[in-house]
Amino acid sequence: MEVKTSLLDNMIGVGDMVLLEPLSEETFIDNLQKRFSHNEIYTYIGSVVISMNPYRSLPIYTADKVEEYRNRNFYELSPHIYALSDEAYRSLRDQDKDQCILITGESGAGKTEASKLVMSYVAAVCGKGHEVNKVKEQLLQSNPVLEAFGNAKTVRNDNSSRFGKYMDIEFDFKGDPLGGVISNYLLEKSRVVKQPRGERNFHIFYQLLSGASEDMLNLKEMCELLGIEQLVLERAFSFRTVEAKMEKVSTTLNVAQAYYARDALAKNLYSRMFSWLVNRINESIKAKTKARKKVMGVLDIYGFEIFEDNSFEQFIINYCNEKLQQIFIELTLREEQEEYVREGIEWTNIEYFNNAIICELIENNQNGILAMLDEECLRPGTVTDETFLDKLNTVCAEHQHFESRLSKNSKFLTDHSLPHNCFRIQHYAGKVLYQVEGFVDKNNDLLYRDLSQAMYKANHSLMKLLFPEGNPAKVNLKRPPTAGFQFKASVGTLMRNLQTKNPNYIRCIKPNDKKAAQVFSESLVSHQVRYLGLMENVRVRRAGYAFRQAYEPCLERYKMLCKQTWPHWKDLARKGVEVLLKDLKVPEEEFSYGRSKIFIRNPRTLFFLEERRRQCLEDLATLIQKIYRGWKRRTHFLLLKKSQVVVAAWYRRYAQQQKYQKIKSSTIVVQNISLSKNVLSFILLRDGSAFNLTYFFDLKNTMPSMSPIDKSWPARPFLFLEGTHQQLRSIFHLWRCKQYRDQFTEEKKAIYEEKLEASKLFKDKKALYPSSVGQPFKGDYLDINKNPKYQKLNIVMDEKLLLADVINKVNRANGKGASRIFLLTKKNFVLADQKTGQVKASIPLPDLSSVSVSSHNDGFFALKLKQGTASAAKGDFLLSSDRLIEIITKLHRTGAASSDREPLSVDISDEFLVQFKQDKVCVKFVQGGPKNGNSVTCKRKNNRLLEVSVPPP
Repeated sequence: MEVKTSLLDNMIGVGDMVLLEPLSEETFIDNLQKRFSHNEIYTYIGSVVISMNPYRSLPIYTADKVEEYRNRNFYELSPHIYALSDEAYRSLRDQDKDQCILITGESGAGKTEASKLVMSYVAAVCGKGHEVNKVKEQLLQSNPVLEAFGNAKTVRNDNSSRFGKYMDIEFDFKGDPLGGVISNYLLEKSRVVKQPRGERNFHIFYQLLSGASEDMLNLKEMCELLGIEQLVLERAFSFRTVEAKMEKVSTTLNVAQAYYARDALAKNLYSRMFSWLVNRINESIKAKTKARKKVMGVLDIYGFEIFEDNSFEQFIINYCNEKLQQIFIELTLREEQEEYVREGIEWTNIEYFNNAIICELIENNQNGILAMLDEECLRPGTVTDETFLDKLNTVCAEHQHFESRLSKNSKFLTDHSLPHNCFRIQHYAGKVLYQVEGFVDKNNDLLYRDLSQAMYKANHSLMKLLFPEGNPAKVNLKRPPTAGFQFKASVGTLMRNLQTKNPNYIRCIKPNDKKAAQVFSESLVSHQVRYLGLMENVRVRRAGYAFRQAYEPCLERYKMLCKQTWPHWKDLARKGVEVLLKDLKVPEEEFSYGRSKIFIRNPRTLFFLEERRRQCLEDLATLIQKIYRGWKRRTHFLLLKKSQVVVAAWYRRYAQQQKYQKIKSSTIVVQNISLSKNVLSFILLRDGSAFNLTYFFDLKNTMPSMSPIDKSWPARPFLFLEGTHQQLRSIFHLWRCKQYRDQFTEEKKAIYEEKLEASKLFKDKKALYPSSVGQPFKGDYLDINKNPKYQKLNIVMDEKLLLADVINKVNRANGKGASRIFLLTKKNFVLADQKTGQVKASIPLPDLSSVSVSSHNDGFFALKLKQGTASAAKGDFLLSSDRLIEIITKLHRTGAASSDREPLSVDISDEFLVQFKQDKVCVKFVQGGPKNGNSVTCKRKNNRLLEVSVPPP
């Protein structure tokens, strides 16, 4: 019986929150805590993965784990990020559906690690090969570079991503990666010049301090590093030029303005360099082909942020998270409804909080907060953060998700937790208080034109690329778009991109604020569960049917509960499930049959089936144990019985062998004595003369040599001895041959067997054969082991060397030959460069299908490879050698001596085809004229014909 694991087997708590009974926020948190305390950091809500940051390494990301989750059903194993990664990759590869994996959560919840795990899993399960591995390595190695420049230590996370990253990984039709494209969003460039208390600058600065040379650290000046004149930069920090139509006005900057200019340059320099770095990485990892691609997007972006001091950065970060929450709600509900429609199941709609009203408050083109901020930044007159707040108080006063101290809504007038310079928005994740100070400047994100032009004058080539607006020849008086406008546009592009793909969700949760292992803060987790809308997600999933599963795995799991379906069900899986549920008397209102799945409404029904299965497994286990114990005892008895029979049989065999040997030895002695007497008596009696004894003595003195090829034999003295004379000649020759064979060593015998094999293959078939008969087959003509020139070749020879010689490899293009070293072992043959000893080709002998030669006196032969093998990719080999007979004989004998393959076929024909990569070429042998002499020449006649001219016989 085959038993497959499942998320329902050996479950700690409940692996899928949809099955949680009873369902409440308290039981939800308790279930997360129970699983977290047992290192079960992943939990499902249907197909959504909840990931708890363990703040320590766990042994659940090994190569064995990758293989365990590879090509498995999503619910077949316990919850894991690999299950979601595998589901997304297989949907992309097999169903041609573009995928996106949305990873959301607070800073420090483990989003970046989750994205790296997804990418490493996909890299592990997709195809192999040099180019594919190179692409995978480039994609994976882009992470450390971006983290060095874009991550920093914050109070909540030692490796916090201070930019948003979306990567589209592109695959070919087989599912092998081709490349990728990275988009970055909202680098927190203000961190370059100012960090909150307890936080650090970007990692790269500390890495430079740790790894840079003393010369670089012991301070070169900024101007020297940038390649800019000091006076030019000093003036740019001290003056500002304003151009209006045809006039230029230069004003001196005060200390505050100079500080602003300095910080603006530092922030812009770092931000633009980061964007340049992303573009360089994109150039490196982009797909090299323009063919249609399959795409998997991985989004790792800021989590929702609520700090003690929240400014413009937190505002637009939280706006982005509102958009992601909106798309999560839309796509989750849409996918749920589409599945019910697809399966023909009735769907009951459920009420849920739609955060579109908050998105509208922020992004509305007329009276949204971002639109009003842009309007303030662009209007003439005095513009301050206070005027911006006044505008918000006027326009958004009545909005149910907006609060401020000066709002017209009187209920907030007594709320002293609201300072005068702040406003508060009730996000889906909770209320966030924003300090309006700095909103206008950060949205303007202005860099004085004098600084841009100064940077453009730098000798460093990169500066001209980073500050193209500084080119005096291309002065643009148009005001650049604001930071808010740019971010809103990029978020809109991102949302449209995500909506074209099949979504997969990973909701990351951090268990505590201390970054400590095995610490679970209920209040912190509860807050994240609320603002991520996880309870809402569960209720949406349970509004229709809590559990659904394809008919085949459902029947496979529960078929043991019904005698009609156990152990084998021969009909359709759906009918089997119908029979099963009817036999178990499950109420009809508790389930519904879809086109390909069974839908179960209440988790209690599933737990009922699981309990019955558990009891059945216990009964089956008892039965199996009983049968096993009986089988084991009987097997032991039969083994003893068999051993006794074998011992008796072997003894009887031994006794009979001994008896036989004695009889055989005695018989041979008797036969020899009898034969000698009979021969002598026969001769004497038949000829009837005593003088025949004289004949034997004379014959002894005139015997020929012991050479088997010596055909001489003494003349008979009398005609009537003709019969006896010939019989003695035959007996002597047979005896002489036996004596000659008995002198052979195993090595000498092998040489003669090779010569005999050559005779069978080529005698009377190949004109070159007679000249090879007198030449011994030496094998190694190059002294490979002794010659230091060929030391490289000793490394590739893992077997005894059968043959080593220099041959010619015939070129299809012009018929000319290139000298190559030809090596043959029992397993493969190797072609190597004669000068350098570098291996050009190594072909396993099982990949050879046949060899073709002509019937003429030439050394050309073609080694043909089996179609479909890896060796056949580059085509067959057309070679030429004076030792053709020996080479092919050894190749043929090597195949004949192997038990795992058939002997090599040898085809002798004056015209045969040779596969050169994609083309087949005919090699034709013709007799040359008198002007060719005794030489063999090869000429290319056309793209499909090589003509070999051989001398006449």
